[in-house]
Amino acid sequence: MDFKSEGKMGERLMKLNLRNLLLLITLTITVIISKPIIADSTNDDNDQTNTSGSNTQITGGYTSTTTNNNDGQTNTTTSTTTNTTTTNGSEVPVNSANSPSFSSMSQDVCSMGVSGSISTLGVGVSGGKHVRDLNCERIKLSKVLYDYGMKVAAVSILCQDARVHAAMQSAGTPCPWNGKIGPEAQAMWDKYPELRPDYEDYVAKLDAIAKIDMEIAKENARIEAERIAEEERIAEEKRIEEERIAEEKRIKEEERLLQEEKDNQPSIQVHD
Repeated sequence: MDFKSEGKMGERLMKLNLRNLLLLITLTITVIISKPIIADSTNDDNDQTNTSGSNTQITGGYTSTTTNNNDGQTNTTTSTTTNTTTTNGSEVPVNSANSPSFSSMSQDVCSMGVSGSISTLGVGVSGGKHVRDLNCERIKLSKVLYDYGMKVAAVSILCQDARVHAAMQSAGTPCPWNGKIGPEAQAMWDKYPELRPDYEDYVAKLDAIAKIDMEIAKENARIEAERIAEEERIAEEKRIEEERIAEEKRIKEEERLLQEEKDNQPSIQVHD
């Protein structure tokens, strides 16, 4: 079991999570500070003048003037058109946000693609990455080791998972420990419990067992105390009953002796 490599892997995962958190904060700030563009044509004032067939169409109010000179005669036609368009709070739609695609087409790739994007007016950000499936990697490595005949090593790499370690413990077949298996391995795990992958769950389980055992011990002590008290009460009642019977026997014996004394006294006869 290479605990040093596991520590480095945990450090890399922590750095990766920190970088993802910073990216999320940056995207959130970008969304907050971006302001939507509002189309407003309330104060449009467009004028147009058409002279001698010149015509340019625009939107809004305009004035059209046409002057024709024919044989010294001048005809002037003036047409004024006013168009007013008011738009209040109309937001311009933004472009769609497209995320990059990630795929894992091979059966031997223990990773999955994750991507995301966000787009506002003027700013769009997208990104993606692959996420390793460590449990999948552990299973594949164990299978390869087993195929090579390294059965203990295959079990050992699976035992790096806290769930497998706890299951092996519950089944009475402890995970290997530096070449030791069976009771010898169990003795080492008991000696160094901090090295268990399920140490936190293991400690919580021990605390729960100790708490339950304490409650059971208290209940057993209470029941035992009640039993002893009941036995003492019965013994006391029995003693009192025996004393009463002995007292009755003593009284009867005294009465018998008195009666015998009376019977044994000589009678006195009186003669005239």
